[in-house]
Amino acid sequence: MASDKDDRLPVNTIRLPPGFKIDVYAGNVPDARSMALSPNGTLYVGTRTGGKVYAILDNDKDNMADEVLVIASGLNMPNGVAYMNGSLYVAEISRILRYDDIDDRIQIPPDPVIVNDSFPSDEWHGWKFIRFGPDGMLYVPVGAPCNVCLREDERYATIMRMMPDGTGLEIYAKGVRNTVGFDWHPDTEELWFTDNGRDWLGDDLPPDELNRATEPGMHFGFPYCHGGYISDPDYGKGRNCSEFAPPAINLGPHVAALGMRFYTGSMFPEEYRGQIFIAEHGSWNRKDPIGYRITLVKIVNSTPVSYGVFADGWLKGREAWGRPVDVLVMPDGSMLVSDDKAGAIYRISYDGE
Repeated sequence: MASDKDDRLPVNTIRLPPGFKIDVYAGNVPDARSMALSPNGTLYVGTRTGGKVYAILDNDKDNMADEVLVIASGLNMPNGVAYMNGSLYVAEISRILRYDDIDDRIQIPPDPVIVNDSFPSDEWHGWKFIRFGPDGMLYVPVGAPCNVCLREDERYATIMRMMPDGTGLEIYAKGVRNTVGFDWHPDTEELWFTDNGRDWLGDDLPPDELNRATEPGMHFGFPYCHGGYISDPDYGKGRNCSEFAPPAINLGPHVAALGMRFYTGSMFPEEYRGQIFIAEHGSWNRKDPIGYRITLVKIVNSTPVSYGVFADGWLKGREAWGRPVDVLVMPDGSMLVSDDKAGAIYRISYDGE
């Protein structure tokens, strides 16, 4: 079921399971990418190509945005946003910024503090998704600066982490081509993350991946192995896929799996609690487009048992009017979805009818 409160966006065409509905939460957020929520309900949204960071306010608490404010502009692909202890952290390509006391200074934002400016400057896979883990550290990926390659700088194709003040930067996971979404299991606190597979091995290879890091230092295969079983034609010689951590589950080929969240709310039916929602941005060079949807990975005892479509309809034939980027579970149990093509934030809720 869909509710069409913004005539510009055909959300009435989105297909959802019975009892669910989708509304436009904010329809004027150009290039909306990663999302972070402050305790007072302010939604912060980064961009990839727009150079801006937004603050979205629902002042009357009616589950529709009342204001969309630009709190930063002119930044270098500020895709990632994270909130901690009153401060908003923003990831540019080569540095992490911090805007202190941001909720109280939303109308006249402060100048940013540079937390760490030591990251590589490559634009290819250089935009970052960031989040604070249960250990209080900020996790920052560094994507491969290529389709597939091997660089001497060991920071490439990793997930790194550091203290909130930028110190203690270290590599947490290796062999990660490009992750633009991760979350921690609500019970085990293990890190789970999406990873985009390489291009130009055909329409159906390799799959994107959903990975599970049970400890620091694990290697997930890139550039030697893809999907847990595909040896790279250029870099896989002399290596065996069994050397590396296999995916928790393989996703669709070239779906561009980005933001993901464990569902920790209470609004959706019990069967969804503790399960994983993934925003699939959609393929860019596949003969038959795929993705452009929200998928659901069901897990039992930390083991994925199924992967299927939860919401679709952004793709019409070969053309897409929207591209999901990130998902975020709200305090009331609803779920927000960002869309950088339509420039919108949607709200998915459940009323049982």
